[in-house]
Amino acid sequence: MLLRSLRMASSTIPTAGKIEGPVTAAIRKKLADHFNPAHLEVECESAMHNVPHDKEIHFRVQIVCDKFEGLPLLQRQRLVNKCLADELKNNVIHALRIDAKQPSEFQGQKQVSPPACGGGGGK
Repeated sequence: MLLRSLRMASSTIPTAGKIEGPVTAAIRKKLADHFNPAHLEVECESAMHNVPHDKEIHFRVQIVCDKFEGLPLLQRQRLVNKCLADELKNNVIHALRIDAKQPSEFQGQKQVSPPACGGGGGK
């Protein structure tokens, strides 16, 4: 039910500028509840891709968490993917860029620029 609501909301709520849409907010809450991170940024990057302007399907997550301490990067990313498995499986999230850091690695670093989108079929 929640996933259906998120999919429907993502197709009707614009996410221009810094306004946080319902899918972005739900992802933020789920990650915050699961990881209790020291730092969390969730940004909808759909506007930078070739999708309709009102879609929330491309995301960037930067998360810093004690649970990541001592884990290789790939394992940290897998933990984030596992937390968001339902959203990924049910196409609520089409693309997810994850920057998962240990507290010892993070010193207020900023995001890296996203890659150019090569898909979308001209929408």
